Amino acid sequence: MSVTSFSFLCFFALVLIIYYALPVLTKGRGQWVVLLLASMAYYLLSGNKVLMIYPIISSFITWGLLKILSKTKEENVRTRRILLILELVTLLGILIAFKYTKLIHNGAILAPLGLSFYTFILLGYFIEVYNGLSSANKSFLKTALYGMYFPVMISGPIFQVREMGDQFFERHRLDYKNLTFGLLRMLWGFFKELVISERLAVIVNTIYNNDTAYPGTFIWIGTVCFALQLYTNFSGCMDIVIGISETFGIVLPENFRTPFFAKNISEYWRRWHITLGVWMRENVFYPLLRTKMITGLGKALKSKLGKKKGKQYTTYVAMFILWFSVGMWHGGEMKYVIGSGLLHWAYIVLGEITLPFFTWLFAEKMHMNLKSKGADVFRVIRTFFFVCIGDLFFRADNVPHALRMMGEGISTFNPWILVDGSILDLGLDFVEIGILVVSLMILAVVSTIQYRMELCADGTISESRFKGYLNIREYLASKGIAIRWIVIIAFLFYCILLAEYGPGYSAAEFIYKDF
Repeated sequence: MSVTSFSFLCFFALVLIIYYALPVLTKGRGQWVVLLLASMAYYLLSGNKVLMIYPIISSFITWGLLKILSKTKEENVRTRRILLILELVTLLGILIAFKYTKLIHNGAILAPLGLSFYTFILLGYFIEVYNGLSSANKSFLKTALYGMYFPVMISGPIFQVREMGDQFFERHRLDYKNLTFGLLRMLWGFFKELVISERLAVIVNTIYNNDTAYPGTFIWIGTVCFALQLYTNFSGCMDIVIGISETFGIVLPENFRTPFFAKNISEYWRRWHITLGVWMRENVFYPLLRTKMITGLGKALKSKLGKKKGKQYTTYVAMFILWFSVGMWHGGEMKYVIGSGLLHWAYIVLGEITLPFFTWLFAEKMHMNLKSKGADVFRVIRTFFFVCIGDLFFRADNVPHALRMMGEGISTFNPWILVDGSILDLGLDFVEIGILVVSLMILAVVSTIQYRMELCADGTISESRFKGYLNIREYLASKGIAIRWIVIIAFLFYCILLAEYGPGYSAAEFIYKDF
């Protein structure tokens, strides 16, 4: 059941009504039970019903091992480590069995909905308790809600239980701000997905499915369109998921913060799929730096290369394992390992190694102002280009296909296709391209305002009109009621009239649903 479908909206509306009506009948209790039952119902309505047993099993294992862990004294290090190993082996074993061995039944790949997301949430929860950052929940059903909360099963985010606190289990009264802000966030997500992403998908599929007929500039058009499609699809899904939770009074962590304004790859990954990056750093990278293998390597390198370089190169080795893991999380195929993992590791490492040289070349020899706005614009464009190369591997059928497309993009010179009408052969007519361009301009304007709000919030810039606002919705809410509702109603009708849906339309699945 796609979250962009009419059936899902009916399902969500019913759950929302029951969620706020039940406490009236039960003296303030039971809202979390509504969420758990809704999550189970969503699972049953969204695929192979038998597969629901796996998130339940994973939740039960985590709950059971946490019960034993909570009764084990901290001095009993060996037993605690055995429990941690059991949790890791069991949950990661289920993940590997489904995700990387491609279990197939009747021609379809079997995989529980939200497999990677609930696995990482439950693993993170266990590790938090193991490290003393959270306390174990005594209720199996409440633990199961962590592992089955239905909005998160779609495409994340990977929340940390210690940061969520008791939000799932507290009573939430119907709040006008939560409801309206949540619905507006959902509308913005529908705009990204149904108005922009679905149109970009037509261009991307036309080029990537027949790249030999669309060489040169076509390849780069398709790759840029895919980068934008992936962003609007994934971040649009996050907007819907976070908006749904907001209507329930639950605040989920942000997964995107204007990533295309990043000036380097490291910053990009602090803005893109944020919760995955945080999980990987806390549960893979930092523990890896403390292992005997890495500390031993560090001592050896320091003795040969010096303290600074030894530490730097040791970090690069740990980062290699980290980025390999990120690539594997996206899928077992090499195109993911390269496009979403090792290529980004190479960008970061080469960037740090060559930084002194390029600083010397541009600042000292060429007398360029590296702190100017022009230099920042160049860095943003450069970072976007590097991201697009990774996305090309991500979208291609395999590594040879990606390399062939890169060759076709370089070997053929045909920039005139941008003005000779060839763009109209990519699946969208003139009107549809116009709608896409206008919609991308709206996205760019809103994203720019959001980015400037972020800069105001952290003190980087001072802009009085945006100061004190955390997001566009707060800024809009500060305006007069007439202006506010004119903007909202106009945008609502824009989405209704121009979104891709209706008879004959098959609601597209979110790209990250299977990850």
